[in-house]
Amino acid sequence: MEILELINNGSRQLKDKRIYSHKLDSEILLSKVLNKTREELLINLDQKIAPQEISDFNKLVDRRSSKEPIAYILKEKEFWSKSFLVNNNTLIPRPETELMVEKIVKIFKTKDISVLDIGTGTGCILLSILSELKNSKGIGLDISSKAIQIANANSSKHNLTQRTKFYKRSLNEIYHNKFDLIVSNPPYIMKKDIKNLNEDIKKFEPKLALDGGNDGLDVIKKVIYKSRSILKIKGMLALEIGNEQFKKVSKILRSNKFKTRYLVKDYRENVRCILSTLEN
Repeated sequence: MEILELINNGSRQLKDKRIYSHKLDSEILLSKVLNKTREELLINLDQKIAPQEISDFNKLVDRRSSKEPIAYILKEKEFWSKSFLVNNNTLIPRPETELMVEKIVKIFKTKDISVLDIGTGTGCILLSILSELKNSKGIGLDISSKAIQIANANSSKHNLTQRTKFYKRSLNEIYHNKFDLIVSNPPYIMKKDIKNLNEDIKKFEPKLALDGGNDGLDVIKKVIYKSRSILKIKGMLALEIGNEQFKKVSKILRSNKFKTRYLVKDYRENVRCILSTLEN
């Protein structure tokens, strides 16, 4: 069987399962099996494929047909123009989160700062920030030991182990440090809304990293409250939030002596990140 026929077969199977990116996904999965770029595939469409490779490809297509995200199948996801290791113990990095990183890098590009990343997951936010702020250091926390393993592996992969530490710890276990910047992409989905998420999210991504409690604000409130005692005065808190949470989160920030400095909107003009500073 040739590359073109195999891609088309995979694409048809995925289309039947209502996967809208069926053609692209089929090409990506075959690239993985053959260890070639998509571009190399597409200029060699008449290349013959060995039976074992066909079998391996079909297994990956079956996994994608069950709605398993491509990132988990490939065990990696691009973020901030870097490849990050992922598995189903970590949320898959999202393009909207890059907008928060971009804003933070602009604000702090000439400064040397200490950063705390709460709910670090893959470590992609902290590691991306530190890859740009060359003299800054950071700590990433997560309550999942398996997520911390992935974050450590990503730190090594991107040669940032000298400037990062990752710990399995809850918010209540941070006492003495004071940070210039705290970042967090906390769980912010209402418990009742999880059942309405796309299958690839609700079936495969870790519930712990999605469930924000009854109002979606449980963890956000804890992060804001804790940040008061571990941020330096005028230190910044950067929070990613869900759609339509802006007003409620702004109110919680104000009541905890934070002043909103910047808002970051996503590609649909929803406020997705609030950057605020701790006032006296």
